[in-house]
Amino acid sequence: MKLLAAFSLTLLAATAHAALPQPTAAEQAKAAEAKARAAWSAKVAAYQLCEAQDRVAAQYLSRVQAAGKAPVQPLPTAACVDPGPFVYAPPSVQPREGSGAHSPAEPAAAPPSSSQTEAEGDKSSK
Repeated sequence: MKLLAAFSLTLLAATAHAALPQPTAAEQAKAAEAKARAAWSAKVAAYQLCEAQDRVAAQYLSRVQAAGKAPVQPLPTAACVDPGPFVYAPPSVQPREGSGAHSPAEPAAAPPSSSQTEAEGDKSSK
């Protein structure tokens, strides 16, 4: 009984997945912007974490020095980089004709199975 229920749910899920329409251009653009915003949010989070770590390290060093102990020299790390405000610039759409994808091949000077050498081929053009 459980096997029959599991099989029917799997069959239902497969048919529902197959019936989903393709996303429109507007939906794809919105998804690309959401992806860019998520990447920017990750950079902001990394920047905030870096700033917080710097503050904690500075507080630790000041407390150690106030206690009269010799502080351990911190390892040099990369500076925290502020990602700035979110700016989304959608990629420019280049038509296929302008992309060079359909460029014709160069014409052949001689058949590929010709026994004629390049030097012999140049004599005819002189």
